[in-house]
Amino acid sequence: MSTIHSSWAETPIQLTDSLNDAVWQNAGQMMIPGGFLLAKNDGEFLYAAIDLTQDPGNDPPDGDYFWFTFDTNRNGVINPMVDINYGVHYGNPDDLGKQYYLGPGMWTGITSETISGCKQTFESSPNLPTAHRVWKLRFKLSDIHVSLHPSLPFRWWHPFTKFGIRVNSDTPSFTYDTPNDFFENFSRLHTMYFSRKPSISSTLLGPVMGSVGLIPTTQIDTTSGRATTASGYYVFVENAAFGGTLNIIGNRTQLQALTAAGAVKYKVNHRQGTSGSFNPLISNWYNYEWTGSTYTLVSFSPDSSDNYSMPNPFVDYSIDDLLIQFDSNTLSKGIHQFQVVFYDAFDAVVAAPAQTLTLFIDNNAPQASINSIQHDGAEVNVCSIVYLDSDTDGLVFNITASDPDGNVESYALDAGWGNNQSETIVSDSYSPITMGNSWNGVTNLVTPSSGVWVPEETCAYGFTLTAWARTTNGYSAYIYYNQVSKYITLIFP
Repeated sequence: MSTIHSSWAETPIQLTDSLNDAVWQNAGQMMIPGGFLLAKNDGEFLYAAIDLTQDPGNDPPDGDYFWFTFDTNRNGVINPMVDINYGVHYGNPDDLGKQYYLGPGMWTGITSETISGCKQTFESSPNLPTAHRVWKLRFKLSDIHVSLHPSLPFRWWHPFTKFGIRVNSDTPSFTYDTPNDFFENFSRLHTMYFSRKPSISSTLLGPVMGSVGLIPTTQIDTTSGRATTASGYYVFVENAAFGGTLNIIGNRTQLQALTAAGAVKYKVNHRQGTSGSFNPLISNWYNYEWTGSTYTLVSFSPDSSDNYSMPNPFVDYSIDDLLIQFDSNTLSKGIHQFQVVFYDAFDAVVAAPAQTLTLFIDNNAPQASINSIQHDGAEVNVCSIVYLDSDTDGLVFNITASDPDGNVESYALDAGWGNNQSETIVSDSYSPITMGNSWNGVTNLVTPSSGVWVPEETCAYGFTLTAWARTTNGYSAYIYYNQVSKYITLIFP
């Protein structure tokens, strides 16, 4: 068994990017039979490259192939309809296929599920300056049940995966499995550890509570409790509220200084609103601690005095410097404030920079409603058949996509029909320049404002309204939406 440590991808990697491009620099690398495996990841994708330096033959599309297997629940056992094997469709090397294991050496057919991407190339690489076979792959982390940050369902929270690979070449002729016969026995699969987060500049971190997820606390307004980050930042948000599972992460430099000053425990205090007393915030969570050879799951909970043990700022955790993780759904909507107090072994307070963190918590998605669809001034019921009078005749919609707290990020009313055809009828998104600090969305909006929406052809149509909340968990923007649909059939004259 071997291990590979995937490195963080500062920008999304395109499958057309060369292995010699800067985006692939410093990728994690592992020797495999026939060449090398390269790996990078961000919070959404695993970017992998099979660099077959022993294959200088540019075979026809059906000549070379690979398998890439994931033990998605990491239990070392082949679980039917759980564990996944990826490969390419015969004769189409840029079409990634996905199948589930049914047992040792047995699979379902290729599924119709939406999956990630694949690109077969013949190019040079840092491992070999002459052209050779290269496979570049993009896997969605959620497809292989990997999450870099705790979320529900908890079984998906793992910063690593177990995998096996087969590579095949026609010219020269070889087939290599690593580990041997991995598709019949998962007990010896290789391990890939994922980079959990990019580094945040120390100039952006708050003095004690450095960040909420990847969002520095210095980028959270001290009055509104909403976050705004720079365009191009890892998580780009504008006046965003917070929701879901939240990680308050400490400033590592300050935690090291506090540890040196004798701090061994701390209390996280909380209050609703901006006045009144603070009370201990109680939560239980897990983190993975690197032991030097693997990650070990460690649980954290308060003691009888509601204190938490200091995380070791010199140890590598899956989530470094995590002060507390809690489900914000347990808190009411609105402003909440947090403070941290540190203590030594004798319960004396260890001085730390003063900091009060203000967060606007909102776990509600915007209201989304297609209030009515009208033709010639009369309301059209769902599943109706509407006969249009001319090729300029059409429909009028009345929609609502709103949030009373002003946390709407965007909305869109789309029409879908035929063979995956679609069109946006109306849409809008939040802009702080024109909308200020909040946006309530729209209520009873009649659209199109210019007249009627005219369909493309006779067909059954689905109309879908999607409304997104401007709410982040510190890792994803944005996490909540509502979606409603109505269906009717339109007949041209």
